[in-house]
Amino acid sequence: NYSSVFCPLLNVCALFEEVHDFNNVVSVIHRLTGPSGYLSDGPGNYKYKTKCTWLIEGQPNSILRLRFEHFATECSWDHLYVYDGDSIYSPILAAFSGLIVPESYSNETVPEVVAQSGFALLHFFSDAAYNLTGFNVSYRLNMCPNNCSDRGECRVGNSSDSVQCECEVGWKGEACDVPYCSSDCGSPLRGRCDSAAKRCQCKPGWQGLDCSITVPANVSFWTREEYSGHGLVRASHKAVVHEDVMWVIGGHMFNYTHYQMVTAFNISSQSWMSLNRSVNSVTGRYGHSLSLHEDQIYMYGGKIDSTGNVTSELWVFHTWNQSWVLLNPRAKEQYAVVGHSAHTVQLHPDRSEPVILVVFGHCPLYGYISQVQQYNIVKNTWSVLETRGALVQGGYGHSSVYDPQTRSIYIHGGYKAFSANKYGLAGDLYRYDVDKRMWLILRDSGFFRYLHTAVIVDGNMLVFGGNTHNDTSMSHGAKCFSSDFITYSIACDEWIVLPHPDLHHDVNRFGHSAVYHNGVMYVYGGFNSLMLSDVLRFTPASCAAFSEQLECVTAVPGVKCVWNSTTSTCMSWDTAAPHDTESLRNTCSPRGGKFLFQINSVLFELSMHQRIKKIIICTKMSGSTSIFNIIITLTTQKKVQFVLKEMHNRSLQSKAVITPWVGLRKINVSYWCWEDMSPFTNSTLQWLPGEPSDAGFCGFLAEPTFNGLKAATCVNSVNGSLCERPSERSNHSVKQCRTPCALRSSCSECTSGSSECMWCSNTRQCVDSNAYVASFPYGQCMEWYTMNSCPPENCSGYKTCGHCLDQPGCGWCTDPSNTGRGQCIEGSYRGPIQTLFHAPSSSGPSLIPAPQPMLNVSLCPLEGSYNWSFIQCPACQCNGHSSCVNESVCERCEDLTTGKQCESCISGYYGDPTNGGSCQSCKCNGHASMCNSNNGKCFCTTKVCAHTLFTFSLSQEDDRYYTAINFVATPDEQNRDLDMFINASKNFNLNITWATTAGTQAGEEIPIVSRSNIKEFKDSFSNEKFDFRSNANITFYVYVSNFTWPVKIQIAFSQHSNFMDLVQFFVTFFSCFLSLLLVAAVVWKIKQSCWASRRREVSAVAFPLLPPIALEPCFGNKAAVLSIFVRLPRGPGGIPPPGQSGGSAIASALVDVSQQMCLGYKEKSGGLRSRKQQPLAQPATCI
Repeated sequence: NYSSVFCPLLNVCALFEEVHDFNNVVSVIHRLTGPSGYLSDGPGNYKYKTKCTWLIEGQPNSILRLRFEHFATECSWDHLYVYDGDSIYSPILAAFSGLIVPESYSNETVPEVVAQSGFALLHFFSDAAYNLTGFNVSYRLNMCPNNCSDRGECRVGNSSDSVQCECEVGWKGEACDVPYCSSDCGSPLRGRCDSAAKRCQCKPGWQGLDCSITVPANVSFWTREEYSGHGLVRASHKAVVHEDVMWVIGGHMFNYTHYQMVTAFNISSQSWMSLNRSVNSVTGRYGHSLSLHEDQIYMYGGKIDSTGNVTSELWVFHTWNQSWVLLNPRAKEQYAVVGHSAHTVQLHPDRSEPVILVVFGHCPLYGYISQVQQYNIVKNTWSVLETRGALVQGGYGHSSVYDPQTRSIYIHGGYKAFSANKYGLAGDLYRYDVDKRMWLILRDSGFFRYLHTAVIVDGNMLVFGGNTHNDTSMSHGAKCFSSDFITYSIACDEWIVLPHPDLHHDVNRFGHSAVYHNGVMYVYGGFNSLMLSDVLRFTPASCAAFSEQLECVTAVPGVKCVWNSTTSTCMSWDTAAPHDTESLRNTCSPRGGKFLFQINSVLFELSMHQRIKKIIICTKMSGSTSIFNIIITLTTQKKVQFVLKEMHNRSLQSKAVITPWVGLRKINVSYWCWEDMSPFTNSTLQWLPGEPSDAGFCGFLAEPTFNGLKAATCVNSVNGSLCERPSERSNHSVKQCRTPCALRSSCSECTSGSSECMWCSNTRQCVDSNAYVASFPYGQCMEWYTMNSCPPENCSGYKTCGHCLDQPGCGWCTDPSNTGRGQCIEGSYRGPIQTLFHAPSSSGPSLIPAPQPMLNVSLCPLEGSYNWSFIQCPACQCNGHSSCVNESVCERCEDLTTGKQCESCISGYYGDPTNGGSCQSCKCNGHASMCNSNNGKCFCTTKVCAHTLFTFSLSQEDDRYYTAINFVATPDEQNRDLDMFINASKNFNLNITWATTAGTQAGEEIPIVSRSNIKEFKDSFSNEKFDFRSNANITFYVYVSNFTWPVKIQIAFSQHSNFMDLVQFFVTFFSCFLSLLLVAAVVWKIKQSCWASRRREVSAVAFPLLPPIALEPCFGNKAAVLSIFVRLPRGPGGIPPPGQSGGSAIASALVDVSQQMCLGYKEKSGGLRSRKQQPLAQPATCI
């Protein structure tokens, strides 16, 4: 039995969306029951805006293993969710998105997912951005992982819910895919194989998986350990090391049944520790920050998983007694952020005041934060720091490290909003000097990513993993999950790409943590469509392993070593940095790298008492000219001019090129605009000539109170990126800020008016459009809506079975009447799910969300003849207005309904008759007999009262019910007749009346014309007969009726003079004649000017062509020697060089004269035939 479902059935998804308004019974849930099979999105790319669901029904107490052979969807937006059960309320196992590399590539393996409930439900959702090739998933019951990689046998336990591999000798792991004791561990010199532990036991002086690496290590290497246990898998957690223990706090998990807020990994024993239950007393969160001070761990911010809110809570965890304490610091200004970072530093100069610096992050109210928040541990106060230097842009999910040698924080990457409609990943690198509160912009890495990690190792910033997807309209191959490994050298200001981890496992991920302790970097957890719990260990090469100077300074990539000539030893950068600056300079690579050092001096003084206190000198080791980069923030045009002038003078003195590099790199100022998409105005700053394309702008474009980069302060407390554009007039009040998306509590409020907000239906959250990825990095949002497109709040809002089963979390309960009437309820394949329960409150019992949704078949009891549907709707779907014959045919629609399934009201009635709804008669006040069957809008038979517009095309669907139209006309001139003309594309009846009193009542109009079944009519109403002069309010009424739809009608009323106005005629005639005469004169004058100019040009060309001074014919008169005067080059001042007389010479050439004609005759004869001048030709041709 082999089951397979692929889409063409996805076409059913699209088909269902087209026909579900008619209660079509086709469902998009596909059920597979075979012991093995596959499912796919079908051939080619999957469709836009697709929803499809598959239910794999296995056997009780069996292992259901799914293998993703191919997967390619839009990262972070198009997801395939896998649940261990028969509904979306079951535990979620995975949320696949992005590009899954085939197993044949490198060392990456095809992911597998295991369901142990006997069921597996897969739900796919895609948006409208772009689509890819989709997926192909195979499944099999009671199968071992990857079929044991053909290196072992699959054994089924006593109970069928246990299967495992028995691996061959030399292989271990769940799928027998990890080798052990390679090369027999170098026995007997380097180590021996421990068969029981399946690992090498290395002898002293050796390390590594096969005991092939010396101690200290002379090469860098990776190892990986898999740990199984409840509560270990997580992402967007944070970790710190204290006394050989890695404390892991918080993080996002798919299932919180066994959630542990705090876990601890003993680095010495390489095992997880048992902790007190009190560590779980704090509500779970992710995207927070941790900072260590003494034996206390400070946790700030983050997103509360249970509510979806971003918090500003500051908790402290005491490691000695494993207890939590909530702090209540004083704060004048504070941001609740997620996706930020924090570091504990001792402030300069005495370094006796510990503070926690919180960098960047995303705040739902204020957007992406570009400021630094500071918590003073001693004073228990919060503050937002005023910084200077470069203009930096904050983001979500960056990585940062603190370097005690330079006393600076280095921040890399992140997800940022560059403008109102431009957002994405960044690869920039910032440096924040904690003592001077100054920002510097360093070299861009070129590797865009977020939710990656970084650690500081011997003056190198090691960056690992992250989400690298930055495609918006089409895929360029950027992966959701990365194992990229890069390093930044603080000394040399250069980025180096390091080799990927060479492990027998896929280690791509984002949302992991990384710490560095005792010479080893530990990478824990993360997300790669599944939540991870493994630990990666990276051991960099040790400088102490190198005894020669050449080996020391050319150490392996990612390791910065310095040769100490005094002691003849190889030292790490951290050890040598405070002592030997010259040695540090010599360690930088000669391949275009740069070395940075500081010169503490004052270059010049700015106005407003601003000073430039730091000059960064970057010297290329290739020997090129130094370039001085002056870091300063400028706010006015006067300061800009002053700085440019001083820089120019300084460059002349130092004979070096000085260029201002201030602002945001990679962000062109043209990207910035107000929310109404209008550009910035009143800007006096301009780009400098020759400025590099990736340089930033020179500073604020204007002061905050005027138009510029900074918006004026909003009138209420919620401002930030939500402010309106400031007024150009200083005396005009600032507009009220719009409500932030995070404060909009309903879908209608969230999506009304603009596309700046997005509504997530399953989490019931409203988020900024530029923060969707930052709000749901792990696929938490299953479906989103924008721009006035809102679904019902829950399943009960869907009134038909077709609409109900279109939702993956809903099922249909049909009542015993056998008329198709029922109720849409949250449910699963086995029955309804109770998601709410009654809870007492001060205002009476209320419904609140259940902590864990549970199966409750009593909501649709089978013993009461109710019927539960989850895969396919019942055959009888008559909406409660008819019984069925032959199981699916509605016998007779009652209750004023009609249609194949009694889904519409009969003519003359309106309402929603679906699922037992009623119809009521149209209320049209006698002006129509029919109305819209859904909303009751009347289809009037007469198109309003009277029209003064005289061309109508009644061809739209809404015009179908018109059978009459009226017109009205009033003479403008009292001494002219009124001519009237009407025609139509179809026959009609015509009645014309007239009245002399304004606002006449019925019966006061006097009939003039009555015609039937005509297409055209023409008449004239005499001003004398109807006495236009005496009847100033005379009005003519035209009634057109009895026509059929569609029709086009034209009617015209006009008053023309009886006699021609001769004066007007002659004035018009002579005006036109004189105008044409003037135009002709102007054209003739222009033509004469063109001819004169042409003659001058020909004369100028002919003047230099002087005849030769001599022509000596050869024998036969076919060739001759031609001689001319030439002018020789002259020296300065026009004086001939010494040895030349006059600077002239005679030049001769042999020319062909066999084809020469009489030029005089040719010109004369040509002049008789044409007025155009012929260009003069040379009398001969050189041969």
